[in-house]
Amino acid sequence: MELTNSFGKFLEELRGKMSLRKAAVKSGLSHAYIRDLELGRNRTTNDAIKPSPDTLRKLSQAYQYPYTDLLMKAGYLEEEPVSVSSKKVGLDEIRYIEFGIKHVRYYASEHVSEETVESLVEFTNLIELLNEKDFLKLDTHLFVNMHKIKKYAPAEGKLYFDTVGDVPYITIAALPQKKHHQTILEFIAANTGIRMENGAESSSLPLKPQLFS
Repeated sequence: MELTNSFGKFLEELRGKMSLRKAAVKSGLSHAYIRDLELGRNRTTNDAIKPSPDTLRKLSQAYQYPYTDLLMKAGYLEEEPVSVSSKKVGLDEIRYIEFGIKHVRYYASEHVSEETVESLVEFTNLIELLNEKDFLKLDTHLFVNMHKIKKYAPAEGKLYFDTVGDVPYITIAALPQKKHHQTILEFIAANTGIRMENGAESSSLPLKPQLFS
């Protein structure tokens, strides 16, 4: 899908009153590049530009906006049909969860469901349940079911839901990746029976993983 400047305008609206320089500090991108993205073109060459998925991940963290929603708006993902779920979601089948401003979206292998969290108490109870089920918080909006992760590519910051290392996968930002690196390795060992060291398979010695808050 070709990106039009409507997405650039959306990024500008998402930044709101935040200055370009503050957005640059929060995202790790240059303020000039952020402005180019908002204009939809490289001001030096006048060529149209499109942010990469990695750039969108950085912007999602800087602007506190769900990463998957940004991917959809940028044309990297097709808008999936979303069915409204009941309050009793089968978390064991969920791969990862994204928190929006007024909703929680659950991603399973073949479907996406969504529900509204109506109160702070309900939100707190959900977070506690996710911790009990070994969902690891990988950024402000993203919780991943560590029992579903089968492969890890540390150099790329990618977690895969199969042992082949094919799609689908999720990308981790640098800071949470550094914080949870060992925990991720331990879960993969428990899930697959393959122990990894520095991202490489070493032996088939499953470990008992532990999550740290």
